[in-house]
Amino acid sequence: MKKKSSIFGDIVSYLFLTVATIIAVFPLVWIVISSLKGKGELTSDPTRFWPKVLTLDYFDHVINGLNFAVNIKNSLLIALVTTFIAIVISSMAAYGIVRFFPKLGAIMSKLLITTYIFPPILLAIPYSIAMAKVGLTNTTTGLIIVYLSFSVPYAVWLLVGFFRTVPIEIEEAARIDGANKFTVFFKIVLPLVAPGIVATAIYTFINAWNEFLYALILVNDTSKMTVAVALRSLNGAEILDWGDMMAASVLVVIPSVIFFCFIQNKIAGGLSEGSVK
Repeated sequence: MKKKSSIFGDIVSYLFLTVATIIAVFPLVWIVISSLKGKGELTSDPTRFWPKVLTLDYFDHVINGLNFAVNIKNSLLIALVTTFIAIVISSMAAYGIVRFFPKLGAIMSKLLITTYIFPPILLAIPYSIAMAKVGLTNTTTGLIIVYLSFSVPYAVWLLVGFFRTVPIEIEEAARIDGANKFTVFFKIVLPLVAPGIVATAIYTFINAWNEFLYALILVNDTSKMTVAVALRSLNGAEILDWGDMMAASVLVVIPSVIFFCFIQNKIAGGLSEGSVK
């Protein structure tokens, strides 16, 4: 049997975690509930928690009236493409650094991470000029290229640490069994670093989804705006409708939550997963 002090400690720990979870989740719950309130409830009784009438009027107005669905589609496309390309490039680059250029790779990975020393606003003008010269201003392709310039270096730096945890003996055993370099990389090494790849993918996706500065500078066509810029435009309106703002905020948050829920089980996977033949 557990000692009374141990049981008491467990109870205190669970209570503390429960309270911390409620505090962390409450803002999101408040936004969701507020977006379901009827017209006028947010202004007439803003402190009321549960709505008198549940309605989707705000969502209907945001999606159909303000064309927010187009902005969601733009952001989803940009974030997914950026994440996919960044993961493909960074995984191969990190593996090459660890296995083929260990000494030079250590220097390269440090140089890559120095790109984050410069604040985004400092590079806004050079990126704008470069995109204008190649004709990629006001295009999703130009925005994806800009996002990749930030995402790939950091993703390589993150994945180098994960690839270093893979024992070389596992790869040598696979080569003895007849596997070529591509088979070793795709079927042996990648499953071992899957948690790191997933964590990097989450970071890249959320950054691309929430990015505001370059989306505001490089895109001025309303049909190509991302959700971050579209949400900010609601706040800049002459008359701010808090119901629309809450509904739009929910639509911005939901894709990140869904994306995380789909791949969260991969994060918990051990690095030794897939090493057993």
